[in-house]
Amino acid sequence: MPTRRFDFPNRCGQMLSGSLELPEGIGRGWALFAHCFTCGQRNLAAVRISRALASQGIGVLRFDFTGLGDSEGSFPQTTFTLNVQDLHAAAEAMAAEGMAPALLVGHSLGGAAVLAAAQDIASARAVATIAAPFDVAHVLRLLDPAGLAQVGARGASLVRVNGRALSVGKAFLDDLHAHHQGARIAALRRPLLVLHSPGDRIVDIGNASGIFLAARHPKSFVSLDRADHLLLAREDAEHVARVISAWAGRYLPAVPAGPQEAADAVAEETGLGKYQLALRSGGSRWIADEPVQVGGLGSGPTPYDLLSSALAACTTMTLRHYADGKGWPVGRIRTAVNHRRDAAHAGADVFSRQVSIDGPIDEAQRAQLLDVAKRCPVHRTLEHGAQVEAASPAADPLDKA
Repeated sequence: MPTRRFDFPNRCGQMLSGSLELPEGIGRGWALFAHCFTCGQRNLAAVRISRALASQGIGVLRFDFTGLGDSEGSFPQTTFTLNVQDLHAAAEAMAAEGMAPALLVGHSLGGAAVLAAAQDIASARAVATIAAPFDVAHVLRLLDPAGLAQVGARGASLVRVNGRALSVGKAFLDDLHAHHQGARIAALRRPLLVLHSPGDRIVDIGNASGIFLAARHPKSFVSLDRADHLLLAREDAEHVARVISAWAGRYLPAVPAGPQEAADAVAEETGLGKYQLALRSGGSRWIADEPVQVGGLGSGPTPYDLLSSALAACTTMTLRHYADGKGWPVGRIRTAVNHRRDAAHAGADVFSRQVSIDGPIDEAQRAQLLDVAKRCPVHRTLEHGAQVEAASPAADPLDKA
C-alpha cells in the first residue's frame, strides 16, 4: 500500500505533517488516527495499525500534533484542547479532499482526544479507543513530580516522559483539569469500541471500565490480552487493526457492488489517483497502477509488468513440469523478464527473459530446458498473437431491480 504525504494547517495557520495510508483495493472508507502522548505519526503502533487498516480497505491519516515531529508549532505551548482542535483541522482537510473520516481511532491520550473531538466531526460514524485514559489528567502520572513542581513555580519546566526530557508549560497542566470526559462520552452518540490490555501498567484497565460505563450503547469492549501499553509487538498492533476493521464494517459507507460476472480477471477503478485499479483473479486481489512520473500513484505493477509476470510465471511452471516429468534433479527455478519497445523495429514489443536453474544437471539437460522455455503457453501467445473479442456490456445491476 502506498503512503502519501498529507500536510494541512491547524487553526492557527501552522502546518501539520501527516501521512496518508491509501487503502488497498476498493476503499471501504477513511479513518483518522490520533497518536499517543508525545509519540508522533511515526510511532510503531500508529504506523502498523494504520497500514494494517489500509490493507483491509480503510484509508488512514496519521499526523503529528502541533509542536511534535515534523509539524510546526511549539510543544511547550500546546494543550489537550489544541490536540482536539488539530483533529478537527485534520478532518476538515480530509473532507476537502473527498476523504471525510468515517472512523476515528485514538491511542492512549490520542484516544481521549478522539472522544473529545467526535461530536464536532460530522462525518464520524464510529470511534475506537486503544489504551485510552478516562480522565485526561491521568497524563500527569507520566511526568516526574520534581518537574511538575517547577512548572507550577516557573510557568514552564523540563519534565521526563518515557525517558525523554520535554518542556511543558503551565497552560498545558491547567488545561488538563478543564475537561470532563465522562459527560462527553455520555453524549458521544457514536458507536464506540474500547480496546485495552488488562496488564497495561501505564494506563490501567480501570480507565477502560470508566469509559465503557460512561458510554451509551452501541458500545463494545475487547481485552488486549498480554499486550503492553504501546503495542510494541507487531502482532498486537495488527490484531488491533483486524478487530477495529471487523467491528467498524457495519458503520462504514457501503462499497458499491459491481456486476459479479464470471471472468478470469476483473480490473476496477478504486477512485484513488488517476490509474489505480483493484484486480481480482484466481481468488486473489491486488493493485495495478502506473508510475508517478506518468500520473499514477506508483502503488502497484503496470499492465506491462503484469504481462511480463505472466511470461515469467508460465516459463517457470513449464520448466518445473518438464523437469519433474523427466525425473531430473532440478532445484529452484527462477525466471526474470523485462519488457521494452524496440525503436529500430517500429516500436515492436520485446520481452527479454533470463532463466536460472539450480541443481546437478549437465549442460545438455540445461540446454534442453532452455529450449522447452520457448514452448510455454504464454510465450506462444505473445509470439503468435491472440484475438480479443468484444463481449456484450455487463448489465447494470440497477436494471434488474
